Amino acid sequence: MKSNASAVWQGTGKEGSGTISANSGVLKNVPYSYTTRFVSGPGTNPEELIAAAHASCFSMKCAFLFTNAGFTPDKLETNCEVTLDNGAVVSSNLKLKASIKNITKEAFDKIADEASKTCPISKLLNTQIGLEATLA
Repeated sequence: MKSNASAVWQGTGKEGSGTISANSGVLKNVPYSYTTRFVSGPGTNPEELIAAAHASCFSMKCAFLFTNAGFTPDKLETNCEVTLDNGAVVSSNLKLKASIKNITKEAFDKIADEASKTCPISKLLNTQIGLEATLA
């Protein structure tokens, strides 16, 4: 499987701007700029996209692992916070809220921890990965 996306940038790093698109069409000329990355405003930034990728990848990995262990998740809700500090991504912190019937806290924690270490985006990132997992 291969996925593709593209970015177009025009102008200087601070005053310029760009757009991001993905072949799927989900992202089509989505704006990004110095302001959307370091201040605020409409548009996205690379760290937000990494956070979305990590949250969704981790959630899917959890679903596979819980199912393989004999548990059917009712709901897996993951928030991811990526921190950029001094020009480097220094952490990606996952917060999972899960609803799964008939699972012990011990089994839940073990599977969530495994997913945080083995989902493809976790493997890709060269940074500290944190996990806070709550079973509802």
